[in-house]
Amino acid sequence: MKTNITVNSKIVEAEKGEKVLDVLLRNGIRIPTLCNLKDMIPTGACRMCLVENEVNGKLFTSCSYPVEDNMKIRTHSPRVLNARKTIIELLLSNHPDDCLYCPRNLNCELQSLATEMGIDRKKIYGKKNKFNSDYSSQSIVRNPDKCILCGRCVRVCEDVIGVSCIDFINRGSFTTIGTTFNKGLNTSSCVNCGQCLVVCPTAAITEKSSTEPVLAALNNPDLKVVVQYAPAISVSIAEEFGLPVGTDMNGVLNAALRKIGFDYVFDTSFTADLTIMEEVAELIDRIVNNKTLPMITSCCPAWIKYAEEFYPDLLKNVSSCKSPQQMMGAIIKSYFAKFEEIKPEKIFSVSVMPCTAKKFEAQREEFTSKGISDVDAVLTTRELVKLINQYGIDITNIDPELTDSPFLKRTSAGKIFAASGGVMEAAIRTAYYSLTGKELSKYKINETRGPNKIKKFNISIDDINLNFAVINGLGNAKGVLDDIRKGKSEYQFIEIMTCPGGCIAGGGQLINSKKDKTLKRANTLYEIDENDSTKASHQNFQIKRLYENFLENPMSHFSHDLLHTSYIERDVIL
Repeated sequence: MKTNITVNSKIVEAEKGEKVLDVLLRNGIRIPTLCNLKDMIPTGACRMCLVENEVNGKLFTSCSYPVEDNMKIRTHSPRVLNARKTIIELLLSNHPDDCLYCPRNLNCELQSLATEMGIDRKKIYGKKNKFNSDYSSQSIVRNPDKCILCGRCVRVCEDVIGVSCIDFINRGSFTTIGTTFNKGLNTSSCVNCGQCLVVCPTAAITEKSSTEPVLAALNNPDLKVVVQYAPAISVSIAEEFGLPVGTDMNGVLNAALRKIGFDYVFDTSFTADLTIMEEVAELIDRIVNNKTLPMITSCCPAWIKYAEEFYPDLLKNVSSCKSPQQMMGAIIKSYFAKFEEIKPEKIFSVSVMPCTAKKFEAQREEFTSKGISDVDAVLTTRELVKLINQYGIDITNIDPELTDSPFLKRTSAGKIFAASGGVMEAAIRTAYYSLTGKELSKYKINETRGPNKIKKFNISIDDINLNFAVINGLGNAKGVLDDIRKGKSEYQFIEIMTCPGGCIAGGGQLINSKKDKTLKRANTLYEIDENDSTKASHQNFQIKRLYENFLENPMSHFSHDLLHTSYIERDVIL
C-alpha cells in the first residue's frame, strides 16, 4: 500500500511496511551502515543508520524500522550526526592504530566513515584488544583485534554458505567472533570460500597472502615461473583501475603478467575445456553403464570440502575430475615440461584465482606427487592487483598480447565457467555432440543462466531424457543433497558453485563488490561467448592435439591418472 512520508521536509512516496533505509536509498539519500547486508533481515546492531523521528524526537535504526503513515524523518540532523560520530569514536577507541600498513588501508569502511564524520583525532581511549591472530587456515587469516562485531561474517557463513563455522562467543565486553572454543579455523568446518572476507568492513578477516613466495620465485634465476589465470580474472580487474565494470582485459592481462616477470602465461579457460572433455566422458560412462548418478561437478574446492565434511556418503556422486586449476598445474609439470625440456622441479607454477579456497585446494595432498605439487602458489584477484601496482604497470596503457603455446587456444565454453551455470552449459554442448555426433543448433542454453538460487531443467539428447540442476550458492544445496541421500533425486547431472553468482563473485575478488557488478561481469562473459567463433570445448584444436600427442583419449588410463582424483570423509574436529 502506497503512503507518503516526509524526509528532510520533502514528501517522499513509500510502500507501507518497507524499511525506511530502503526508501532513503531509493531517493538518493545515502545512509551509512556497518552491519546491514542487502536482501537479509536487518539486525540494527551497529546503529550507524540512525535517523531522527521529528514527531517524537527519538532516534531509530532505519535499516530495521518499517515505514508508517505520516512519518517525518530527519536523516542528517545535528543529533543524528553526533550519534553516528560517537559510534565511530567508540569503535576506534580500542581499534588498532596501524592503518598505514593494514591490508585494508584506503579500502576500509571504518576508516572511510571516520573520514566522512570528520574525525581527525582520537577523543575516546579504551583498552586495546590483544587477541591472538589465527593463521591456521591455508586460505584465510583472522585478526580479532580489528573486529567491530558487525556480525556480517557470521550471517554470510550461516545464511548464504550454510556452514556456520563462526559465531559470537563469550558475553558482554568480552564478546568476540570465532570458531567453537575459539580454536583455529583449520579445526572448524570452514570451507575456505572467503565470503566472510568480502563482507568484512575492516581487516578482521583477510586472505593468507602468497605474494612473498611468488616474488621470491620471480627473482630466482634457477626457476621458470609459469602463471595461469582463471576465466573470471580478465573480466574482474578493470574496475580496480578506473575502467568500466566488466571490461574484458584478457590480452592486456597477458602483457601485464609478462611485465611482472612471469616466463609463461596461460589462461585456465584452456583446461576448463579439458575439464569438460573429461567430465562429459565420465558422465556418459555413468549413464550408459548404470553407474552412480547424479554426477556432481568438482570444480569448486569449497563445495568439495563441504561434501567431505557434511555429505561424505555422496562423495561417490562427485566427479573424479580435478578442477581446471589443478588440471593446468598437472599438464604444466608433465606435458609442458616435456614440451619445453624443463625439469618439473624447476617449474614454479602460480595461479591467479577469484577464490580463496583455491589456496586450500593447491596444498591438498591429493595434488602432490613425489614432492612436486601441481600448483605451487595461488594469488587472489586482490593480490594480483597489488602486484601490478607494485611493479608500476599502467594497465590502461599497454598493448594486448596472446597467451603462450602449447595452450594458446580456448573456447568460449571454457570462459563461461566463471558464471554460475557456465560449467553446466559447456558440458551440455559437448555432451550433445558426444552422444549424437552433431552440434547443437543453438549453443546458448537459457536455463543455465541467471541469478536463480536453483535452476532445474531437462533436455533430451539422442532419445535420452536428462535432468539437470544448477545450484547457485552453497547454502541452497542442502535440500537437493538431502534428496539424493534419500534416493529421491531425479537428476543425472548437478553443478554446485559455493559463491552466489559463481567465480565472478568469489572470495578472492575485489572487496564489497555489489551484485550489479557481478551481473556486469557475467554479461561480459556471455558477450564473449556470443561473439566467439568456437563455442564448444570439443572444438578446441589444441585440446585435440593434447590428446593425440599425450593424453590419448578422455578417461584413458593415462589421463585418469593425471587428471582425476578421489576424496574421502573429512573429520570436523570442532
